[in-house]
Amino acid sequence: MIKNQIPLTLLASVAALSCTSSSNKEKTLPNIVFILADDLGYGDLSCYGQQKFSTPNIDGLAKQGMLFLQHYTGCTVSAPSRSSLMTGLHTGHTPIRGNKQWEPEGQWPLPAKSYTIPEMLKTKGYKTGAFGKWGLGFIGTEGDPNTQGIDEFFGFNCQSLAHNYYPDHLWHNDEKILLHENDNGQKGIYSADTIHKAALDFIEAQKNNPFFLFYPTTIPHAELFAKEEYMKMFRGKFDPEKSFVGIDNGPDFRLGPYGSQPEGHAAFAAMITELDDYVGEILAKIKELGLEQNTIVIFASDNGPHLEAGADPDYFNCNGDLRGYKRDMYEGGIRTPLLVKWPGVVKSGSKSDHISAFWDFMPTLADITGIKVPDGIDGISFLPTLLGKEQKQHEYLYWEFHEQGGKIAVRMGKWKAVKNNVDKTPQGNTELYDLSADIGETKDVASLNPEIVKKMEEIMKQAHTPSDVFPFASEKLK
Repeated sequence: MIKNQIPLTLLASVAALSCTSSSNKEKTLPNIVFILADDLGYGDLSCYGQQKFSTPNIDGLAKQGMLFLQHYTGCTVSAPSRSSLMTGLHTGHTPIRGNKQWEPEGQWPLPAKSYTIPEMLKTKGYKTGAFGKWGLGFIGTEGDPNTQGIDEFFGFNCQSLAHNYYPDHLWHNDEKILLHENDNGQKGIYSADTIHKAALDFIEAQKNNPFFLFYPTTIPHAELFAKEEYMKMFRGKFDPEKSFVGIDNGPDFRLGPYGSQPEGHAAFAAMITELDDYVGEILAKIKELGLEQNTIVIFASDNGPHLEAGADPDYFNCNGDLRGYKRDMYEGGIRTPLLVKWPGVVKSGSKSDHISAFWDFMPTLADITGIKVPDGIDGISFLPTLLGKEQKQHEYLYWEFHEQGGKIAVRMGKWKAVKNNVDKTPQGNTELYDLSADIGETKDVASLNPEIVKKMEEIMKQAHTPSDVFPFASEKLK
């Protein structure tokens, strides 16, 4: 377990670097902007190798900050990945380990006893906002964003409803905002635009306070829907097009199932271009308000690229050299981009091979803000990496996934173990890959390394704490 507090000398250096003047008042607590893309793959940004379109604003974060080459999500689907991010716990420990639905709307709620990043930051006086997709508990439940440390929430509470870009409602805290402009199949309000404006308004409103902006955008997941001004930029450039026939009317219309899209390639590039412009506008707002030197900007993705709604990740090489997609425990499902910009602190144009994961964000932000790192979490602060100093390493990273027969993965140094179909064969085959020589996980070397396999299987047992809500099938029989 890591030390509970950053050394005072290191904290002092961080405070000195992050000091700036705002409204004639010295600020030592940096603002934190965390932009979380939805199902964005490792190769979907031009700074990570995308060649069919460009992402200049997001690339700017890499030019002005640090690009991570070996960063991992919390899980291979949304809800458990976000739970891991918020709690500092990997999916063997975090409360939410799957996309379990909650009636009448939303997903299984985070328990009240959970301690989240926004709750932690509020102890230092941060104003906290979440704008986009929550997916960790419906309004009025224990997982309601307002009960988990979020001062202002605007967007989709439910991940399924967030599949649709022209919904009939969004939520502002506990108020249901009806979007009548989208009634009867109309496309009057593009939800991503409305959510984005609310996020910019939050930055404006909190410019004189230290703030934490969590921006879990819905792009580029689910429906491949972009505004016409963006579609025009790419229409006809990626022929032959990929078409998708979805749900365009009837009782399930805009209640989760995806709408039809005859131009899937153009729409995908258009959506990521929209996202890149949103990032550019956030950066411009921060600069306009004189906050740039005292603001940390983090950009990440919740899991690998999806295969839904006509998406075509192979066409765009969304995973680069990685194997697998969303819902896989191979690298393509869980290794994703991470960019961190912190002017005057993080070296511009730097890259890091440090192996990190979503559960590291809580201790990292605790160290940055001088908060005692919570006991019992799985994360390790990567603040030393951001500062160019000696970094403590993970003994291992662990993931579990409670769909498609159950899946487990472990990363230990250069080794990666994957176990599929855990529900049917809990003692079954463990695959082993040497990522230093085989980043694409093409050659299973388990038979050549029995001792490594044995160690990996021991970790799989030790890292998993049984959950009554998210049990593996073998645990249900006990």
